[in-house]
Amino acid sequence: MSSFFSKWIFVFIILVLLIGAKKHPIYVSVIEIDQNLVENTLEISCKIFTNDFETTLRKTTSLKVDLLSSTDKISMNNLVKNYLLNHLKIEVDGKKKSLHFIGYEQSEESIESYFQIEGIRAPKKIDIQDDILYDYNSAQMSIIHVKINGKRKSSKLNNPENNAVFEF
Repeated sequence: MSSFFSKWIFVFIILVLLIGAKKHPIYVSVIEIDQNLVENTLEISCKIFTNDFETTLRKTTSLKVDLLSSTDKISMNNLVKNYLLNHLKIEVDGKKKSLHFIGYEQSEESIESYFQIEGIRAPKKIDIQDDILYDYNSAQMSIIHVKINGKRKSSKLNNPENNAVFEF
């Protein structure tokens, strides 16, 4: 009898772990902005949970969305780039800046996308509009880190908040 009971407890634990592996209790994106003094650029990375990002992208296209093993890397690059450019806007010293998409890669359980803004020497104020995955989950939040001249500042935005300002 105890063997039968032990098997069911084991099966229950495995099911809980498998179900838990599909979902996660936090909905967050992380944006890192670092000043490159040598090239006079801002280097931007955006980290998003892969499953959340793919689910969101599927709502925007009829293509098969598979960011990890797609044979159509060009289409996936375009999906990632277009989504992020529509949901991440940056102004430097009061001027809107164009983000140049570099690409994306898998990083553990997330997708890390890379952008660059050129011609930035010594910014005093960076204004960020960010609503990445706000359309996916009402509990979505964004953590933003900005490093200028060796000084790091951070902010957290909770959906529907979408604006962070950093002054240096």
